[in-house]
Amino acid sequence: MIALNAAPIAAQGNIVVLEDVAKVDILPGWRTENGTHIAALRVRLAPGWKTYWRAPGDGGIPPRFDWSGSNNLKAVRFHWPVPEVFVINGVQSIGYDTELILPMELTPGELDEPISVRASVELGVCEEICLPMHVDLLADLLLEGESDPQIQASLADQPDSASRMGMPNATCAIEAITDGLRVTAMLDLADKGPEVAVIELPDKTIWISQSSMGRTGRMLTATADMVPANAAPFSLNRADLRITVLGRTRAIEFVGCRAG
Repeated sequence: MIALNAAPIAAQGNIVVLEDVAKVDILPGWRTENGTHIAALRVRLAPGWKTYWRAPGDGGIPPRFDWSGSNNLKAVRFHWPVPEVFVINGVQSIGYDTELILPMELTPGELDEPISVRASVELGVCEEICLPMHVDLLADLLLEGESDPQIQASLADQPDSASRMGMPNATCAIEAITDGLRVTAMLDLADKGPEVAVIELPDKTIWISQSSMGRTGRMLTATADMVPANAAPFSLNRADLRITVLGRTRAIEFVGCRAG
């Protein structure tokens, strides 16, 4: 069951009712052999509307989750499916159209007890304009849940892991700039068509620019600026860097990088 804040919002002279734009609920899923629970956030979008990936690009609104009202919930891990790259009014954003099924691996505090989800979720939804959307989600996840083919399909659609594929580690050059750092990642990847590289850090208070891309043979380079709240150079742990390359036929994720 869900409770949705669906108050009409005026946008560019039109009235947009968020409930007509996106319908949000939880697919209850199942318990795994190791005691975690696989469920999913489902966002069904009206034609022409989009929602965003964890790193939404300059034109998007990042999703935010507050689980503090839940019972018997110790941790939540998201398994993001491969997103699409959109350009709206010349601005790049990254996300999903039609439907997003976002698998969530929930760790209970007591393994033999159900999980009661009471979550406050903030999403961005976009057509020609972008709007914030607030949803309060309620779900009781029982021990006898069943495997869901929709969730399984979304789990199978995650980016490939470079380390599990035995690919060379990313190499990164880091230099100080006036208001932060500039990172240039070098990746040994065969050319598979148009590519977008997204560089992320766990600390979401650090703004990271859209990557500028280059390629020489198999060597793909991606350069992005990182600017913290105090707009000054900072210490960067290379192991924290996550680089996801989104291509026409593939998505590959690199975690960490060595000095280059």
